[in-house]
Amino acid sequence: MNTIILDIDGTLVDSMGVDPKLYFSSIESVLGPVRLRNLNDYDHVTDSGILAQIIEENGYSGADELAASVKALFLKGLERHIEDIGSFPVVDGAVQFIDRVRRSTDTRIAIATGCWRESALLKLQTSGFNIEGIPVATSDDSPSRVEIMRSALQMTGSDSGTVTYFGDAEWDQLACQDLGWNFVAVGPRLRGIKSFSSIQL
Repeated sequence: MNTIILDIDGTLVDSMGVDPKLYFSSIESVLGPVRLRNLNDYDHVTDSGILAQIIEENGYSGADELAASVKALFLKGLERHIEDIGSFPVVDGAVQFIDRVRRSTDTRIAIATGCWRESALLKLQTSGFNIEGIPVATSDDSPSRVEIMRSALQMTGSDSGTVTYFGDAEWDQLACQDLGWNFVAVGPRLRGIKSFSSIQL
């Protein structure tokens, strides 16, 4: 039994031009001016991982309360963006690809994303994805991308066969190397595929 696991931002939906801006503006709205790093320089490039490191490095206390406030503000920003602009554009063939995998008798599927769960589901559901019955692991499960991906695999119940992960960024590729999974790059960041239409199961 083979398993396909997919990222969301930059992989299924074209949201990377908006999501990080809303995320960091939400952090600064709650915390005020803070010292930030480049994304690649954070220990865990996930919503919970980045925020935890920012809170620690800037010497704030009450991390749980601050994180909850940032998360709530970020979700409101996403909802407002979708209401004003519309749903995020879908990467070509992504909806149909997921539907094909769902119908397959020898391939399991899951989502593993660095997003918080609420924002992940919001993006997918408003963009036309049918994810009923598909396991979704997020940064609510762990700040570590590797652990999120491992959790997604465990949720499928698969214990044999190959695992292939579709992602758009360096941290996805590195996580796959750590886990020993196959990796398929999506989008321009890693000169990946532009469409899911030609992917064979």
